Amino acid sequence: MTYTYLKKSSKQPTTDTSDVRDTVQTILDEIEKGGDAAALEYAKKFDKYEGNLLLTEEEIEAACALVPEQLKKDIQFAHANVKKFAELQLETCQDVEVEVVPGLIAGQKSIPCQTAGCYIPGGRYSHIASAIMTVTTAKVAGCKNIIACSPPRPEIGIAPAIIYASYICGADKILALGGVQGVASMAFGLFGLPEADILVGPGNQFVAEAKRILYGRVGIDMFAGPTDSLILADKTADPAIVASDLVGQAEHGYNSPVWLVTDDKALAEKVMELVPPLIADLPEVNSQNAEAAWRDYAEVILCEDREAMAAKSDEYAPEHLTVQADDLDWWLGRLECYGSLFLGEETTVAFGDKASGTNHVLPTSRAAKYSGGLSVHKYMKIVTWQRATRDGAKPIAEATARISRLEGMEGHARTADIRLEKYFPDETFNLQAE
Repeated sequence: MTYTYLKKSSKQPTTDTSDVRDTVQTILDEIEKGGDAAALEYAKKFDKYEGNLLLTEEEIEAACALVPEQLKKDIQFAHANVKKFAELQLETCQDVEVEVVPGLIAGQKSIPCQTAGCYIPGGRYSHIASAIMTVTTAKVAGCKNIIACSPPRPEIGIAPAIIYASYICGADKILALGGVQGVASMAFGLFGLPEADILVGPGNQFVAEAKRILYGRVGIDMFAGPTDSLILADKTADPAIVASDLVGQAEHGYNSPVWLVTDDKALAEKVMELVPPLIADLPEVNSQNAEAAWRDYAEVILCEDREAMAAKSDEYAPEHLTVQADDLDWWLGRLECYGSLFLGEETTVAFGDKASGTNHVLPTSRAAKYSGGLSVHKYMKIVTWQRATRDGAKPIAEATARISRLEGMEGHARTADIRLEKYFPDETFNLQAE
């Protein structure tokens, strides 16, 4: 397959966090040792906030009252869609059992984590949708304790819309803490909260590194890098919509790659012509991010046919994958590596990011080659069980004893021996490795 790069990135996004690792490790160590008092000190230092960290019912009600009615309706709409899709996912978590051999039954059972810690970015933007995506799925999965944690604004606190979204989606507690101190407080069970079994939700490089360090001690949704998006478009695509979608994703951050893969040179050239003025027309901070992302990380790739386009897309394994091309069913059947797929110009990444129902916490940095996004399944433990009659245990014990001795694990073998001796005292067995 041949590929022509009409625009090639000059930089590659990276998930290397070595420059922040020592800082994050120090903060985690100090908070674990110092407990609530240490977390409070970091809240004063980084969040510039000295208000109540664990919101009371009265504070939640007061914040909810500040949210405009139309915004409440929009949040309720998005929550209903995400909840409906999550409930569909939950239906796929079936408990099953099978009689492996006569008399021995093995099974699988799905059990939700007890406590989920949901980090919701605040910062420059109020990430209302992140509250909806993380808290709703945890609630549908059946987590008994759901903690929503979001950075407070200096002297103000958490944005009321985030509090409202967290509350209606099912958060049991809302914690006004940002960054590493917020993640640490959930992981270590500070301020009277239960220790989180799993930490989910997007965040900056410090939040991501805290989750990386804590992984193993607690579960996490995924290791997150810069968000990325790829559009597959053919001659039937509308270049204005393609360009707008690329710019819309580029505004995420200066290092957020956007890629256009097409088999139509005229379309590619028109899109490249349209993107710069669309970026310039954004508000200043959005424009700065999008301009840097387009300049340094964006690529426009010309392919010989749609099979080559699909192959290139699977190679990049984008977090968000949009298809604006003919024969959408072919693409749905062919494409294999993506976090979330958007078929046709009638849908777009922003729909999934905010309100359509699928989750927006997705694998980045080509992790879509082996992982999917946040779902009810992330909060579930798939465990196994077995039971047997004595006759059912007999052939299993014989095989276990011989295999164990072949491996040199005599203690394992004897746990089988003792059962055969007890259950079948009048029989003789060949239990030695040959």
